[in-house]
Amino acid sequence: QVHLAESGGGSVQAGGSLSLSCAVSGLTSSTIFMAWFRQAPGKGREWVARFKSDEGTIYYSNSVKGRFTVSRDNAENTVHLHMNSLKSEDTGAYYCAADPLYEHILTSSPQYWGQGTQVTVSA
Repeated sequence: QVHLAESGGGSVQAGGSLSLSCAVSGLTSSTIFMAWFRQAPGKGREWVARFKSDEGTIYYSNSVKGRFTVSRDNAENTVHLHMNSLKSEDTGAYYCAADPLYEHILTSSPQYWGQGTQVTVSA
């Protein structure tokens, strides 16, 4: 059973930076497809970034491209979401997610989800 645990959320002023972490455990293979999602209050869940857990290209949504960066720490089985130039519209609950099948990531229906961590950006 894959387990994902996010950490690092908090409150920051607009223009500031924040980093989130997602610790991955229970993997039965060396790689899995992963994504960061977020959900703003009263809105649906939005894809932020998607990638393979261990290597390869990282894809970002247009709303965060150039401001957010994903990094991997394969030794620690942890992925990080570094968020810069934060805007009030970045406020929401952030989730990391994983699935053995990339199509489930593409359709925003991954099997495994973390519990989420709150990011609040004040103007």
